[in-house]
Amino acid sequence: MLKTISEVKRKFNVEEVRNDFPILKREVNGKPLVYLDNAATSQKPQSVIDAITQYYTYDNANIHRGLYFLSELATEQYENARLKVKEFINAMSVSEIVFVRGTTEAINLVASTLCRAKYFNEGDEVLVSHMEHHANIVPWQLISDRKKINLKVIPINDNGELDYEEFEKQVNEKTKLVSVVHISNALGSINPVKQIIEFAHSKKIPVLIDGAQAIPHLKIDVQELDADFYAFSGHKVFGPTGIGVLYGKTEFLEMMPPYQGGGDMIRTVTFEKTTFDDIPRKFEAGTPNIAGGIGLGAAIDYLNQFDRNELAEYENDLLKYATERLSEVEGLKIIGTAKEKASVISFLIEGIHPYDIGTIIDTDGIAIRTGHHCTQPIMQRFNIPATARASFAFYNTKEEIDKLINSLYKVKRMFS
Repeated sequence: MLKTISEVKRKFNVEEVRNDFPILKREVNGKPLVYLDNAATSQKPQSVIDAITQYYTYDNANIHRGLYFLSELATEQYENARLKVKEFINAMSVSEIVFVRGTTEAINLVASTLCRAKYFNEGDEVLVSHMEHHANIVPWQLISDRKKINLKVIPINDNGELDYEEFEKQVNEKTKLVSVVHISNALGSINPVKQIIEFAHSKKIPVLIDGAQAIPHLKIDVQELDADFYAFSGHKVFGPTGIGVLYGKTEFLEMMPPYQGGGDMIRTVTFEKTTFDDIPRKFEAGTPNIAGGIGLGAAIDYLNQFDRNELAEYENDLLKYATERLSEVEGLKIIGTAKEKASVISFLIEGIHPYDIGTIIDTDGIAIRTGHHCTQPIMQRFNIPATARASFAFYNTKEEIDKLINSLYKVKRMFS
């Protein structure tokens, strides 16, 4: 039987893929760029850049309001991007896809609107893990000032793995929501989110998943996970910054009030009363990031060319190779050694501050992240001020890892 065009996948070849990303051809400090900060933001293929340029050059108009050609074209492209997201994560309906600025805004939207919907009562508990990004801590603290809710923390072990047994013990009659990260941006640990969701649902507790780090590495099926909310950012998944997605089950989105007020989220407005549009538009006040939405759609098109399992296998091979090579460096300690892990490695070198590591290897054109990675509680858990972090995407190579290792040896020589 012949395969349809949508079923025919592009064979993965890392050198060919690297040609799709123009920034990988540039030099930094006279050296070829080695970009190993993908957990912070991913690079963009030419097709995404072209889609954004096409919109601003030829198709620029506001959406949903105009009856003229450009407005209708922009509206079609933007809403088609929403459909692509829906299919990409296998949501049940496009109305469950809310466009936001990123994961941070998505979590803030859920926290704020559930609070205003009087979902929380004084003394209720929101359960998070010790490996959360600040974006999944601070929003709950902000609403706790209004609702007097309590934030409970699932502990992690010395390998950076969530203590699942303790999670089950912490769930009680006061638990109103579980909100956990799918993959830790600081440790690379992959949490058992399906198991977490199943247990929480057995207690009739909804679950929000921060999928910012998972979306570029794993094939996400929100119906199979049965997540009540799933949040991610476009710029982590080879799309533009300033655009992201909140997936929410219809029953919750319909119950939640609007997040912001303004144009394009209303049905009628008088000075006495306003009525609101249906989901998802009641959450999307004002002119959105139209180019960002179109760019995100192009990023999804780019990823859909490939077998995601093939990309994941390649990244896992990079992770294994990098772990082995880094372990050869005397005095280097990897922070986060979970059995289930994505292509993120945080590390320390004895006697050398992470900032010094990052600064020195930058002279070799190597970009890694240093600091607390917006996860200060993790740093406190391991009693460290910061780490150096190398994070990989499918356009990285073993040769780039070798360059990182050689540069780290140069750092050690400078401090010996």
